[in-house]
Order: sequence, then structure tokens, then C-alpha cells
Amino acid sequence: MAKILRLRSGSRSGSTRTVSIRTFRANMTQLLKEAQKKNIHFVVMRHSEPIAHIWPVKKRVRSMEELEADIAEARRQYARGEWYTPQEARKMLGL
Repeated sequence: MAKILRLRSGSRSGSTRTVSIRTFRANMTQLLKEAQKKNIHFVVMRHSEPIAHIWPVKKRVRSMEELEADIAEARRQYARGEWYTPQEARKMLGL
């Protein structure tokens, strides 16, 4: 069973639970879903030592105005010639 801990001030909101590596392996899908739904941070422990932190990823909903502004900026950049060929992009990414 996972322990529930209090979070220190300044840390992310929600609760924190510790789980053993064995429990995490056996219940990974369920724990990840619970982290997302209930905003729970898991600390995975091995032999009483923390080895991993699991934080839920927050979904960000963009407004139509933000999307339109991003598209308009991309069009301005393109008009100014601020774009890369696929070959240039691959080279920059080291692909």
C-alpha cells in the first residue's frame, strides 16, 4: 500500500505517495492513470531509497486566439524568409 506524504511548501500541488519498485512495476498503468486523474506525485523507492519521481503531466488547452496568433507569427516569419529546408532541419537536429 502506498504511503501518503505531505508536500513541502513551494512544491507542486496535490499529494505525494511512496511506492516500492515492485509495486510500481506490478501496477504501473493504474498508478500512472491515478497520478493523472488525481494529481498525485509518486516517489518510487528501492530499499528505502528514492529512485524515481512520477509527476502527472498537465494538459494545456490552447485558446483559439493563441492558436491564431501563433499561425500569424509563423506566416510573418515565412514572409521574412525565416525558415529552413528539410535538409537544414535534419542537420541542425543531428539526423
